Amino acid sequence: MKIKFATTCLAIGIMFAPVVGYTADSDTNRSGPVTFVKDSVITTKIKAKLAAKTHLGSLKDIKVDTDKNGVVWLSGTAHSQTEADKAVSIAQDTKGVVTVHNDIKIMEHN
Repeated sequence: MKIKFATTCLAIGIMFAPVVGYTADSDTNRSGPVTFVKDSVITTKIKAKLAAKTHLGSLKDIKVDTDKNGVVWLSGTAHSQTEADKAVSIAQDTKGVVTVHNDIKIMEHN
């Protein structure tokens, strides 16, 4: 009885293995764990530097994304062009960053 149950479980497991393998990783832009960690480290460093600039309040609201080649995208909103430029400067001065794309929008003041 135990052998029959084990054989059934094995057969079911083999049938579902391709489905699990296919759905396991939808982020195909990462070439490996080392690249993923490197990208995360760059993003985290930039976010920490932006958050440290408390006198420039809106910098903490800027979104940062880094790809496997060290290209950084900044998006979100800033209160002024000076703040947006500061965010770009912070990103450019971060080790590992190759290029920075600035998609930061400036808030309109009424």
